[in-house]
Amino acid sequence: MNIATQPATAQDLAALKSKQHATWSSGDYAAVGTTLQIVGEDLAEALDLRPDARVLDVAAGNGNATLAAARRACNVVSTDYVNSLLKAGMARAEAERLTVAFRQADAEDLPFEDSSFDAVMSTFGVMFTANQEAAAAELARVCRSGGKIGFANWTPDSFVADVFRTIGRFVPPPAGLRSPLEWGTEERIRELFAEQMHEIEFTRREFVFRLRSPAFWVDHWRNVYGPMHKAFQGVGEDAPALAAELIALASEASLDDTAMIVPASYAEIIIHRK
Repeated sequence: MNIATQPATAQDLAALKSKQHATWSSGDYAAVGTTLQIVGEDLAEALDLRPDARVLDVAAGNGNATLAAARRACNVVSTDYVNSLLKAGMARAEAERLTVAFRQADAEDLPFEDSSFDAVMSTFGVMFTANQEAAAAELARVCRSGGKIGFANWTPDSFVADVFRTIGRFVPPPAGLRSPLEWGTEERIRELFAEQMHEIEFTRREFVFRLRSPAFWVDHWRNVYGPMHKAFQGVGEDAPALAAELIALASEASLDDTAMIVPASYAEIIIHRK
């Protein structure tokens, strides 16, 4: 997932957006997303969300940050461009008797007025947008002056980054696009939000993947995690080799020889809006 040297054209971005939608619609991301709930809770705390605050969760997936904000008595709008993920988040909110508004929306073209929200948040979501500048501009636009924008983004040196790099050796990423992993660097965040940012808090955190074994992880994720699911569909006869490399990667990273206990670094980012 190298940084592109040539900018993508509008046609390139449109094609990638369509491909990304198909990727994240495949598998069953909710089966992965639910395990990351603690990240949404930590981000809600870092944002210091207050009751009745107007909160927008962008690229919300199945609603980890959404539910965390709703549990803190905020007025939450949960958005994603994959409708099935919104339905999964809706089911979770209903089960907890939480009031949340759900709306299908593209992070690069949010259907809300300027300064509509006190806080805007995204956990491992906005970082995967095709047009990074457009997404950043939209998040800043809908956040009021004095409000906060919060992210949890995988870092370039994380286990998840290694997973994408391994997949990329078999299925090369699209040319001409910047890596989503740049959202896990303070430098790129400052570039994207320079004009709207008063202050930034950048904290490295870890999420620990806990699964029965590296082999179990690959068997599970190749069915439910969209990017891995699509990769295995696309590699054909190289699927066993891809599986072997991923198992080896997880085995080397694991802190336990009898299970898969793998720390994955991510950046918790709080932007204070001008």
